Amino acid sequence: MPTLVKALSVADAGAPFRTTTIERRDLGATDVLIDIAYVGVCHSDVHFVRNDWGFSTYPMVPGHEITGVVAAVGTAVTRHAVGDPVAVGNLIDSCRECRNCRAGREQYCQRGSVGTYNSVDRDGVPTSGGYSQKIVVDQDFVLKLPPSLNIAAAAPLLCAGITMYSALRHWRVGPDSRVAIAGMGGLGHLGVKLAAAMGAQVSVISRTSANAWDAKRFGAVCHYALDDDTTLTALAGRFDLIISTVSATSDTAPLLNLLDTDGTLVMAGAPVEPLSAPVGLLIGGHRSLAGTSIGGIAETQEMLDFCAEHRITAEVEIIPATGIEQAFARLDAADVHYRLVIDAATFADL
Repeated sequence: MPTLVKALSVADAGAPFRTTTIERRDLGATDVLIDIAYVGVCHSDVHFVRNDWGFSTYPMVPGHEITGVVAAVGTAVTRHAVGDPVAVGNLIDSCRECRNCRAGREQYCQRGSVGTYNSVDRDGVPTSGGYSQKIVVDQDFVLKLPPSLNIAAAAPLLCAGITMYSALRHWRVGPDSRVAIAGMGGLGHLGVKLAAAMGAQVSVISRTSANAWDAKRFGAVCHYALDDDTTLTALAGRFDLIISTVSATSDTAPLLNLLDTDGTLVMAGAPVEPLSAPVGLLIGGHRSLAGTSIGGIAETQEMLDFCAEHRITAEVEIIPATGIEQAFARLDAADVHYRLVIDAATFADL
C-alpha cells in the first residue's frame, strides 16, 4: 500500500506553496524508504518553481538536497539497512546502460536521467522531491551519509557540494592550483572549503568586501572586491581556474581576463539569460569557457567521504517548513548566509 506523506507543492509558475498529501510508491525489491530529516533550499528550486528555465512541470514538490534515515528496505536491498543515515541528491535513476551511465556519469545519461523532482520516473509517474516527510528511492541512487557529518549541515552537499567538487576534480585542482571562486553564497562557500582542502591557493571574488572575513575563515588566502576599481586590473592573468557561482546574467569578459594562459572559466551558476563571451579573450590566451553540473553517484559518494575526512559541511540556517515563502524571498534578496535547510520534522505541523 502506498505511503501517504505531507509535502509542500506549487500548482503553477508564480503560485504560492500549499500543503498537500502525496503518495510514495510501495517498496520494490531494491527500494529504500527514507524518513527525511533535512532538505536544503537550493536556488535552482526557485528557478524551477518559477519556470525560469522554461521546462517546469506542475504540480511540483521541489527539493533535491536530502538527508535522512532509512525507515524500510525492499527484499533485495543489500547496500542499506534500517536506521542507516543516508542522503539523496538530484538523481534518483538513469538508464544505467548508456556510455555515460556505464562510466559513472549518470547525470549525463544519454537517454535522460531521472531527477528527484520535475521529472518522470521509470514507471511513468512524475517525481516529487524532498520538501516532504518521506521518499522512496532505488538503493543504487541512495548515498551513505558518513555518521561524522552533521545531518542538517550535510544536506547542501548533495547539490551545492557535489557541483563544486565535481568541477574541482575535473579540472584537477591540487596544491599548485591558483583557483578563484566568483561569488561566495551557497555554492561558493563550499567551493572555497573544498578547494582549500585539496591544497589549492584559493581566492574569492565578490561584489563587495562584506564577506572577506568569512572567505579567510573558509580557507581562502585572498579576497577581492569588485567595487574596488583597481581589482580587475591588478588580477589580470592571475588564475588557472575560476569557478563562477553567480546566477545573475553578466559579461564574462572581466573574469576571462583574470585567467592565465590555458586557464578555464567554469560556469556553475545558471543565469536565466544568455551570457556574452568575447572570442578574442579566449583565442588570445588559449583560455576556455566551460560549464559544470553535479557529479554521478560514485563521485557524489566520494565527495561525501572527502567532506567527512576534512570535516567539511555547509554553513546553514535551519528553518521550519512554514517559512518556505520567506526563504524564497530571502534568496531573491541575497539575504542568506549561506544555505537554508528545512527541518523535515516540521512538515508534521503543516
